[in-house]
Amino acid sequence: MTMTTVKLGTDGPEVGVQGLGCMGMSFAYGPVDADASRATLDRALELGVTLYDTADAYGAGENERFLSPFFRAHRDEVVIATKFALSIPPDDPTRRVIRNDPPYIRQAVEASLKRLDVDVIDLYYMHRRDVNVPVEETVGTMADLVREGKVKHLGLSEVTADELRAAHAVHPIAAVQSEWSLFSRDIEARVVPAARELGVALVPYSPLGRGFLTGAFTNADTDLTADDFRRQQPRFTGDNAAANAALLAPVRAIAESRDATLGQIALAWVHQQATVHGLPVVPIPGTRKPARVEENVTATTITLTEGELDQLAPIAAKVAGDRYADMRFVSAGRE
Repeated sequence: MTMTTVKLGTDGPEVGVQGLGCMGMSFAYGPVDADASRATLDRALELGVTLYDTADAYGAGENERFLSPFFRAHRDEVVIATKFALSIPPDDPTRRVIRNDPPYIRQAVEASLKRLDVDVIDLYYMHRRDVNVPVEETVGTMADLVREGKVKHLGLSEVTADELRAAHAVHPIAAVQSEWSLFSRDIEARVVPAARELGVALVPYSPLGRGFLTGAFTNADTDLTADDFRRQQPRFTGDNAAANAALLAPVRAIAESRDATLGQIALAWVHQQATVHGLPVVPIPGTRKPARVEENVTATTITLTEGELDQLAPIAAKVAGDRYADMRFVSAGRE
């Protein structure tokens, strides 16, 4: 198959309609397998995946370092997306402090360029919003990085509609990254309409509900290792997990009728939001397995019927638990 491509924003890069989230290759989801991850990167590129997503906070820079050889080997074929804003205090590596101030941004971009071993970052995101720094000031500094040739395009993550408009007035924003899936649809109320209005693409992260929507998860205590960050996610614990597992019935029924996996149906739903809402949508499901990349990419060929969309529509409103333990740091907590 040949993956279709789409442009991120009015003047952004052309990318395959599905990207790859690389965080789990070195961070957050338990034990890692570097060889399998490298094979996954290679297979993704063969299948037409060109947008690769990382951040300086993933493993305190380790994810960027891990990806660097792959990026160098395929520099003209890939679009590198990384992020700043989650500062790690030297005295407590378990903490994250949100910083959007200009001196920190300059420090962060230089560090990312060095770890990635590239001359320019294709898409540079503000990872989280520090409400104590005017977004215009932050994006103004990011725009300077574009003028200086350190960054090509700008992105924002987990911003509100008003924050997106204010930022876009300073410098064109190519993409907004937010959680968007059958389990998480809060951005549809305000962020998605604002992005459509401004010509900004949506890059959904966790389009598979951090694995929940694949049907493989049943219980955090038995399914997740002690160092898996999902143990701190409300949807994966206790009664919430059992309630949410029951919500997968319509996904499972549609998957069985189409001889597809649950994950493929969940991803197909995200892809179809591009048509539903009238804007570019490039989900970035994460995986560390080549076979899973193949499965995920196949979802780009599935078009759900109106009846199937209707069956899936009620799920999000019934989900138990917020998508984060502290919602102040995502757009839904500030809208």
